[in-house]
Amino acid sequence: MTDGRIGTVQWRAVADLHHAYFTGLIISVVTRRSAADAAEFVFRVFRRQHHERFLPGLAKLGLTGLPPAVAAAQYHYLSNWIGGVNVEYMRETDRKAWIRYPPPRWIWSGTAICAIPSEVSSAMLRGWHAHNGVSLGNPRMGFVCTKQTVDGQDGLEGYYCEYDHDIALDQRLVFARHLEAPDFDPAQAPALPADTWPAERLARAYRDYAMEYVRTSLPIMVNLFGPDEGGHLLELTGRLIGMQYGPQITAAMGVEPGRGAAGFTDMMRAFFLAAGDEVADISDRALDQVQWKLVRDLNDFHPAGRRALSGLMQGMLAAYGRHMTVTATPDDTQARVRWEVRAGRP
Repeated sequence: MTDGRIGTVQWRAVADLHHAYFTGLIISVVTRRSAADAAEFVFRVFRRQHHERFLPGLAKLGLTGLPPAVAAAQYHYLSNWIGGVNVEYMRETDRKAWIRYPPPRWIWSGTAICAIPSEVSSAMLRGWHAHNGVSLGNPRMGFVCTKQTVDGQDGLEGYYCEYDHDIALDQRLVFARHLEAPDFDPAQAPALPADTWPAERLARAYRDYAMEYVRTSLPIMVNLFGPDEGGHLLELTGRLIGMQYGPQITAAMGVEPGRGAAGFTDMMRAFFLAAGDEVADISDRALDQVQWKLVRDLNDFHPAGRRALSGLMQGMLAAYGRHMTVTATPDDTQARVRWEVRAGRP
């Protein structure tokens, strides 16, 4: 058994796994379907997150009342900083404010960037950055992209611009590769107040930032590609990422390798708790995940989305030890799931 302590180390491990899984999903769609399908998937993920998070996030971060271009840029700076993303902010005027993501890029971490086509990166900008003016009720504001890292340039950058006139749909995102962002001065960047953002809140927010991308992705994968194909991609990606990150997760959860089914059950228990779930012990080889917090209140969640978590557990088990199987059996409400680890192959 683990000692039950959950803190920053465990939260960061959960964040790293969800981060890798989201990036892996995009690459799976690129390589197993097409760049066009991946761009559509990324567009839908970021547009949905924009609708759900942007305006509430402005209020939470204390940015309401700022000029639209400045508010949009500061939102991206602070929200991405919370999630551990390398990001810069440069205000030129009330109507022109830059945002820059220098390398290494968070979303395409490590070698993953080599698999990302240009249109997939720009789909992220279309999904979120290009829509900020619309959400703010300002038909004159758009986003000008000057660089993209996936094109071999030294970062993803651009600026929010409030024009002198209303802009058309195809002007909300434009490219100006001949321009370059000014230098970043950290002293001029916004900062979160320490009294309302203590260390523990920041650590939880870091975890939730990565998890939110997966939460948004699950119904979109199923709705876009269907329960069979979408569920297959969710599970296969989970298995691949679980195998790659399994030892890292096991170590972070404080579980010793080589303890068979009971050891892996301990790992699952610690992982679910670190992800914010409630767990009920059944035996040393079985437990109930009382509710999957990630999909709570997700109105369009489809049962095929559970294949993502099943794949992750299968992959981590493969890395933990061979000749074992892990099964997930949901109850009639689909809210409570019993996980069992057994010796032997299925």
